[in-house]
Amino acid sequence: QVQLVESGGGLAQPGGSLRLSCAASGFDFSVWAMSWARQAPGKGLEWVSGIYSDGSGTFYADSVKDRFTISRDNAKNTLYLQMNSLKPEDTAIYYCARGTLSSVYGVPLGQAARGQGTQVTVSS
Repeated sequence: QVQLVESGGGLAQPGGSLRLSCAASGFDFSVWAMSWARQAPGKGLEWVSGIYSDGSGTFYADSVKDRFTISRDNAKNTLYLQMNSLKPEDTAIYYCARGTLSSVYGVPLGQAARGQGTQVTVSS
């Protein structure tokens, strides 16, 4: 069955960095677009970044553009999110989502398979 396991979250100071990973199994990772999404306390699920199946194109929400970088290693069935210049408003549970490319393309975020998430807290 489809399994997505996020890791790498934790506590970071404002201006700091974290690198998230998403290990995929149970499906052919290399043919699926993938995304990162997040859910802040008391808020809905928000799309953050997406990447084509072969990594040839990437997309970002305006709120994270120029700070976050999405990438993937299809040989390792792993999706990554490098987060730099973190802000307190980046605090959320971060999920990887299968098939979603952006907020308007691919599998609708609410219907995409997701992992259990990893908590990111940005605070001094």
